[in-house]
Amino acid sequence: MSTLPKRYTITAALPYTNGPIHIGHLAGVYVPADIYARYLRLRDRDVAFICGSDEHGVAIDIKAKKEGKTPQQVIDHYDQIIREAFDAFGISFDNYSRTSRKIHHETASKIFIQLHEKNQFIIKETEQLYDSEAKAFLADRFVVGTCPICQHEEAYGDQCESCGSSLNATDLINPRSTLSGSKPELKKTKHWFLPLDQHEEFIENWILKEHKKDWKPNVYGQVKSWVDNGLQARAVTRDLDWGIPVPVDGGEGKVLYVWFDAPIGYISSTKEWAKKKNIDWEPYWKSQDTQLVHFIGKDNIVFHCIIFPIILNNTKEYILPENVPANEFLNLEGQKISTSKNWAVWLHEYLIDFPEQQDVLRYVLTANAPETKDNDFTWKEFQTRNNSELVAIFGNFINRVMVLKRISDNEEFLSTHRIVNVLRNLGDITVRSSLTDYCFKLSETLLLAQAKFLTEIEEKKDIFYTSSRGVGESNIVVSSNISPLLEEVFSQEICTDKLDKLSAITVKLPTDNVKIPGIYYFIFQRLSWEGVNINQVISTSNEFTILMDEDSINVAFEVIKNLKSL
Repeated sequence: MSTLPKRYTITAALPYTNGPIHIGHLAGVYVPADIYARYLRLRDRDVAFICGSDEHGVAIDIKAKKEGKTPQQVIDHYDQIIREAFDAFGISFDNYSRTSRKIHHETASKIFIQLHEKNQFIIKETEQLYDSEAKAFLADRFVVGTCPICQHEEAYGDQCESCGSSLNATDLINPRSTLSGSKPELKKTKHWFLPLDQHEEFIENWILKEHKKDWKPNVYGQVKSWVDNGLQARAVTRDLDWGIPVPVDGGEGKVLYVWFDAPIGYISSTKEWAKKKNIDWEPYWKSQDTQLVHFIGKDNIVFHCIIFPIILNNTKEYILPENVPANEFLNLEGQKISTSKNWAVWLHEYLIDFPEQQDVLRYVLTANAPETKDNDFTWKEFQTRNNSELVAIFGNFINRVMVLKRISDNEEFLSTHRIVNVLRNLGDITVRSSLTDYCFKLSETLLLAQAKFLTEIEEKKDIFYTSSRGVGESNIVVSSNISPLLEEVFSQEICTDKLDKLSAITVKLPTDNVKIPGIYYFIFQRLSWEGVNINQVISTSNEFTILMDEDSINVAFEVIKNLKSL
């Protein structure tokens, strides 16, 4: 985009509710996404930071069967753990939803029907792996075998976690059922396929040409590899009883593929957020002046850069992501993080073991972020960065700043603290433009002229007037559109100065501000730091107005607004 977007939709990959969050998830997705969202908010941008629990798919069903629970019990359990951990850690989502909610089922079903009615799917009967002992088709993670790409012997039917390749169950060498352990057989079944091969030109133009220079090399390279090898039609339905039912005729006993419905969870979560705020959700997904950014791990590149964009593009309604900054993996003590082997630092456990140490972990994961390659987390490095960098270097920096500012005296420190507390409770901030400032020499008739002028403007609305009186002169500031009237009424008075093209900021102060010395000094000092030249200050006990050049008004407004968040 050549100009700044009006709004930003930031998505973080939906965590899967078959287990808790670990530090690999934080480093790869949630901390960088949170940093970006916080940065944009500090710049006063319109941001929707969206996430939620991914609660469908085969892995949930498998987890439920292993634990002797229902899928609903599994997702409720882990959603609570994940949700509370994110909140305690301080990830600043604007909305965190669940794909099991009605609003998501309705949204995903609507998009599926929309594509179905546009003939964007191919419906065909294919041979799929079937467990005759369990009497069930083996979709995705119901089947494991040897990866045809890297020869890893524990690859799943949808993806190899060793090399990250996206697979079909029938691609596996020596497949076996995770339900019974038996060797599956091939059996015919009907499914809806998204013909990715029909959209190669779209992907080539959009990513490989338009984003060749601004997307991360790992993302660009993986997409290029997929396109170079030729895209294939991908089934978007599954033979399962857990998930979103296929919402068209002939879909009985089938559900939407989790990787079809999960990214749509970003849209349904945005809808949910907008409904809470009583605003329109559509500009955040359908307006060309919105910037959409997906934060994901590298194992999700194909879904966010090929499958989901093709779905969005085929609707002819939704915008496409401006960027998909996928990170690499974070290892733990030289070994790949493994949830199945419990080789991980779980976020909810870290928060218990290291109370009030969220920022330390955030700092370490940011400093060691796996942006361009897989990185390693070690407890020795964690300790070193905390002691040497945060406590020693940063702590020493803060100490030196405090010394230089001479905040050693207890009374001065307490005074500054009181000022900050007052400023956090600033009231309304009013901005006015197109003002003119007149300076008149005091005279016996000046007050009479002022009284006459006030009578003349008594019935006028939406105008600005203020005055101040000194020893030898008086200033009157008015809206420029009534300047001719003022000059007529004050024609017999001596005008010593006149300034045009001014703006004013009026700030309401808390009533107890008069008890705290240094309020105005604190405010004016920070305005001066930003180069704001103050022409005039007019104040009462609980309100002050600052007059300045129009060019300075935006900077001054940001300075005063930020005082409330000190």
